[in-house]
Amino acid sequence: MSAYFITATGTDIGKTFVTAGLIRHLKNADEKVSALKPILSGFDMATAALSDPGIILSALEEPVTDEALDRISPWRFVAPLSPDMAAAYEGKVLDFDAIVALCKQRISKTDGTLLIEGVGGVMVPLDARHTVMDWMAALDIPIILVAGSYLGTISHTLTALNTIAHRKLTVKALVINDSGDGAVPIPDTVETLRRFTSVPIFTIPRVKRPFEAREDFATLWRAIG
Repeated sequence: MSAYFITATGTDIGKTFVTAGLIRHLKNADEKVSALKPILSGFDMATAALSDPGIILSALEEPVTDEALDRISPWRFVAPLSPDMAAAYEGKVLDFDAIVALCKQRISKTDGTLLIEGVGGVMVPLDARHTVMDWMAALDIPIILVAGSYLGTISHTLTALNTIAHRKLTVKALVINDSGDGAVPIPDTVETLRRFTSVPIFTIPRVKRPFEAREDFATLWRAIG
């Protein structure tokens, strides 16, 4: 059994794309894999198949049903805001201990690999006192950090890495996901980051169809799995 926490330097960076890509790679290799995205903001049941848990279920080759959504993402909120704000809009408060307990239960019962996808970036608030960083620290499992290739990503990425290191957590891989704006050549971004971190760095091209990046995900998994 192995478990990884997939987080990012910010929101809409590509966590779900990386999670789904790793799931497809493991399934194609006939390895057992399961996934969780416990918390989700900006959820609309009318477009559930296009949502993050919908994409994860598709990669797992499972139908997008109410039961499956409840299993993959039990804390879902309508407002596209940080989880603490989204929950407050619905008169709710996230139960941090319950989130951690669910993840630990799934980790203990998983036969194969469990991928836990976070929400937003590493310091997004979950409630009045806890952030995603506290969630990762409570689980203390290896982390895959996803970053973009946009102008400014170097500072955001190094800040995230330093914050994670301060909590003495292990980052197994830094994945640079092509932001698609072409503002900065990705090799230049990677070269600069390597001067400041020893974390292994991988790049994922911007593709419309996930199978086009299958070799990139195979390379990533060989390095961390």
